[in-house]
Amino acid sequence: MSIKLIVGLGNPGSQYEQTRHNVGQWYVESLARNYSTPMKPEKSYFGLSARGLIANQHIRLLIPTTFMNLSGKAVQAIASFYKITADEILVAHDELDLDVGTARLKKGGGHGGHNGLKSIIQSLGNNKDFYRLRIGIGHPGHKDLVTNYVLGKPSAADKQKIEASIDESIRVTDKILNDNIETAMNELHRRS
Repeated sequence: MSIKLIVGLGNPGSQYEQTRHNVGQWYVESLARNYSTPMKPEKSYFGLSARGLIANQHIRLLIPTTFMNLSGKAVQAIASFYKITADEILVAHDELDLDVGTARLKKGGGHGGHNGLKSIIQSLGNNKDFYRLRIGIGHPGHKDLVTNYVLGKPSAADKQKIEASIDESIRVTDKILNDNIETAMNELHRRS
């Protein structure tokens, strides 16, 4: 098993760019920059896409340009075209259940109320077997506050912590891509 597609979730449009819900997108944008792999609009994949050499592996990057609750449309389109299976996909997304500045890797699981994950699971035929890079954004404290919180911008201090966890995630990406997922998990989980 090896990862062939990395997806960064977010909402399209400048009003969402700096919001907590878009931290998955921030990770893929950083990855693309670090590996000089420019993202280009791809109508047939409903997103921004690139193919680059990352950690000596040919990897496809995808940022869906659909809204979050339709992310699966983009993932399904690119995965079926390139015959990429669910367990060859890594999805980076915001995670309310993790503290700000924390990142965790896991395989499989439910959607936990995350509309992007819910859409991807449905679009992959209810297959939950993909990897997730969960980037902690913290929780506002009450479920009624969640929508405004995830669609809001983090404070400068929180943004710095999120960016540090993304940098840390990028540092372990080579291990993720070279079948050392356990090592990558241990490194990420130890640091945060």
